[in-house]
Amino acid sequence: MNTEETKSTQKQPVKIVGIRFKPAGKIYDFNCGAYVLKTGDDVIVETEHGLGFGTVATEPENRDPETVRQSLKKVYRPATPEDRDQREKNREIEDQAYDFCRECVVSLNLQMNLFSVESNFDSSKLTFFFTADGRVDFRKLVKMLVKEFRTKIEMRQVGIRNQAKMCGGVGRCGRILCCSAFMTRFDPVTIKMAKKQGLSLNPTKISGVCGRLMCCLTFENNLYSGSQKAQNPNSNKDNPKHSSQE
Repeated sequence: MNTEETKSTQKQPVKIVGIRFKPAGKIYDFNCGAYVLKTGDDVIVETEHGLGFGTVATEPENRDPETVRQSLKKVYRPATPEDRDQREKNREIEDQAYDFCRECVVSLNLQMNLFSVESNFDSSKLTFFFTADGRVDFRKLVKMLVKEFRTKIEMRQVGIRNQAKMCGGVGRCGRILCCSAFMTRFDPVTIKMAKKQGLSLNPTKISGVCGRLMCCLTFENNLYSGSQKAQNPNSNKDNPKHSSQE
């Protein structure tokens, strides 16, 4: 009897909610537990680096426990006014850390472009994001940062597209950058896509603010590829090299 009760308990659906930590950032699944949440609610969740402040991006749904990862983290609790105050304090710390780090970079003559600083919710760690053409020896810089802020420091070098996503901006179309507005990943973009769509092959006209080919070239690429195939369905029909010989 106890065994059957245990099996029935294990088969109960798990309530999963999607949490986003940044605007247009990746959505992560969390175990919602007994909390009643809706899209837009701020929550405190358990992460690998401690507690984190996130926002509900997709409403809770029941899933088969066999399809849910065993290591799935949980929603710790809905955010309180005190939590929002803590987030504002973290932003002040991030601004201070950014200014101090920029001064250190200049004094050490490091060839790197610092563009963002992020703090953990509990202020136990500061992450500095930068771009650079090559590898950077920032050991002295880290020592200066640790001495100033007395917390764990992480230096993270990212690509130019990630910088555009994190910083945001306006594209040549006059709208907010797709990467910072809704894109959650970067798909490969090639000059061949622009050629298929009959666009100018001038790099300055098909490149985004990041200097790379515009991500929107991928949005309609499948449509153009499909229309070309529809226009030439029997392109090899009359080709003698592809005809059968009996």
